[in-house]
Amino acid sequence: MTEYSINTLSIHEIEKLISKINSENDPIFLELKEDSRKGVQTLLNRWYKQKELEKRSIKQYEKMSYHEIKARQMGYHFIAGIDEVGRGPLAGPVVSAAVILPKNHYILGLNDSKKLTVNKRNQLYKQIIDEAVSVGIGIVTAKEIDEINILQATKKSMLTALQNLQVQPDFLLIDAVQLDSIYPESSIVKGDMNSVSIAAASIVAKVTRDQLMNDYEVQYPGYAFQEHKGYGTKKHLDAISELGPCPIHRTSFAPIKSLFKERD
Repeated sequence: MTEYSINTLSIHEIEKLISKINSENDPIFLELKEDSRKGVQTLLNRWYKQKELEKRSIKQYEKMSYHEIKARQMGYHFIAGIDEVGRGPLAGPVVSAAVILPKNHYILGLNDSKKLTVNKRNQLYKQIIDEAVSVGIGIVTAKEIDEINILQATKKSMLTALQNLQVQPDFLLIDAVQLDSIYPESSIVKGDMNSVSIAAASIVAKVTRDQLMNDYEVQYPGYAFQEHKGYGTKKHLDAISELGPCPIHRTSFAPIKSLFKERD
């Protein structure tokens, strides 16, 4: 029995109590199950749902750790996941991130950055920055994309992200690109859904690029970069038609390319 009567506690006090319970075999939890108050039963149901969600998240994380575990079994220790964001937009840079996650450490909820809400993505971004062994970022501007093409720009941004890691990796997991760097590597189709390291990199790259595009909206108002992040939405295309391209537009991409031809 507890040192106090559960029945004398308010729902708010019980909510605080439940938040500290990790097992349904906890004596306090067992006592709460006998409490007939609707508010208490609601809190217990919420606790069960939260624990079930945590179990699913752990299972998903373990499933997505397959490639990292395999690499460690091969003798590698510092495995960098690499991913890019921004290959398709009409404006702005392509941004890549390289992330080395710690061994036997869970950052639950990692997934393809596009499948996450903004709030969840930002929350995970902070956790990745705080808890990763090392994070590197590479950025290639729209001007350079036009000069060397988007594929080469993507590879350059990935290599730059690798160079910006504070800890040297010994194995790379890359999302659907063969980088041919000095490190052994594995290219994984849909890597941001199948590797925790690549998923972490996709989140860092996405949050970094989104912030850059928000900043560009201040620098180049009228294009609504903070809304579409440079992608070819109707609103963006209408703004280009009205205002013309700005310095961060990719002049080698259609329909920007045709606009420049019309002006020549």
